[in-house]
Amino acid sequence: MSRTVAVVGGGYGGAAVAKALDADADVVLIEPRDAFVHAAGSLRALVQPDWAANIFFPYDRLLRRGRVVRDRAAAVDPRGVTLASGTRVDADYIVLATGSGYPYPAKIESDDSAEALERLRATHKDLAGAGRVLIAGAGPVGLELAGEIKAVWPEKRVTIVDPAAELLPDLLPEVREELHRQLAELDVDLRTGTSLAAPPVEPAVAGTFTVRAGDAEITADIWFRAHGVRPNGDYLGGGLGDVRTGDGRLRVTGRLGVHGHGHVYALGDITDVPEAKMAGHAMRHADVIAANIAAQVRGEAPPSVYTPSPVRGILLPLGPDGGVGQMPGADGTAMPLPAAQVGEYKGRAMMTDVFAELFGTA
Repeated sequence: MSRTVAVVGGGYGGAAVAKALDADADVVLIEPRDAFVHAAGSLRALVQPDWAANIFFPYDRLLRRGRVVRDRAAAVDPRGVTLASGTRVDADYIVLATGSGYPYPAKIESDDSAEALERLRATHKDLAGAGRVLIAGAGPVGLELAGEIKAVWPEKRVTIVDPAAELLPDLLPEVREELHRQLAELDVDLRTGTSLAAPPVEPAVAGTFTVRAGDAEITADIWFRAHGVRPNGDYLGGGLGDVRTGDGRLRVTGRLGVHGHGHVYALGDITDVPEAKMAGHAMRHADVIAANIAAQVRGEAPPSVYTPSPVRGILLPLGPDGGVGQMPGADGTAMPLPAAQVGEYKGRAMMTDVFAELFGTA
């Protein structure tokens, strides 16, 4: 029975599905980085450079039977993957797990972990010397970045600007109220419903400037962009690119197969699954896809269907001990989480223990 599985992308979902299928199939994980980057910890790594190495996990212990190919997918069609080096990986099953791009430092740009660490340390030095910080974007990333900065440098003036009138409107009213309360307690200057002119300096680099925000002006010594998700799918060919939505995501079935391609699956940020794009969701996608491919390898019909939760779940730390969250309760409705639980689940260790277990470094 044919059983070669090419997994394109070694992020949260890609690494999880590769490991889950390692015993059942011949897995080839294609990933240009030399180590997995735990992006959820990148903002903590920025403000605590001595801790930053904790977000990098080498791939050498992820698979026992399969192999990791350090290369970039140049083109993917339903029969396999052509790599940037020119090598071809033919496959019976393909899992597209290339995620999305997002501005640094929330997502690390370099494929080399040593180089990425050096940049984080350089940005930390610039941030440490800045008395006034501007964050463009009041989504979870911008808010979490503000909390991380304030936890280390409570005296810094941190301003967040966002054109949206409301802060995270899909959260429970009491969660949003608590979020506003904690931001005020941290003395974060939050300006929603406010347009921001483009700053005249590059983001994440020291440089004092003044920029117009709505009817006022803001002077800052460094700024960070916390908006602008881009699905990574430019490599798609052989008809796969034709099943993308207008915003570049892949249309998938309930079993997370790419429409019209019975042996091609997709997970995480690149899919059109109607839910927030989060690492936890990508890893749950991986469970479904692994079960379906394992069944197909055995000659059975794929059994697993993914059902998005109707409740927005979120853990949004504001430093190691603050933050807000909500999760589905036993009755299926949203349940708020206090700051102590947010810290316990995520804020204190940023879930690094979970990935140490996955990558065999525990």
